[in-house]
Amino acid sequence: MKITRHTELEVFQRSFEAAMKLFELSKKFPREEMYSLTDQGRRSSRSVAANITEAWRKRRYEAAFIAKLSDAETEAAETQTWLRFAHRCGYLAEDHWLAIEDEYEQIIRMLVSMMANSEKWIL
Repeated sequence: MKITRHTELEVFQRSFEAAMKLFELSKKFPREEMYSLTDQGRRSSRSVAANITEAWRKRRYEAAFIAKLSDAETEAAETQTWLRFAHRCGYLAEDHWLAIEDEYEQIIRMLVSMMANSEKWIL
């Protein structure tokens, strides 16, 4: 099957769903974290999917494509850091943290693979 839209990419779908999962989990974070941990985690998680979207639209230019995927990878790693803080602060149960941490590891692996094999994706 030929992929014609960014929404068909498994890495986009997984990053979108992971961001939605973080959104749901973060609803239970304390109110005093609203403008720090909650906001930062939500922003970085959403940026993963947004940067994949931008990369897809820039695939005419290999360097731009890779740069946007690199941005997505960076945002995914940042999200992992915010999730680690949430877990250590006691806002995120161990099983929830491990599951979403693993999901972001898979997303990062997929992004790294796309960058390493960019010739398969560019126009």
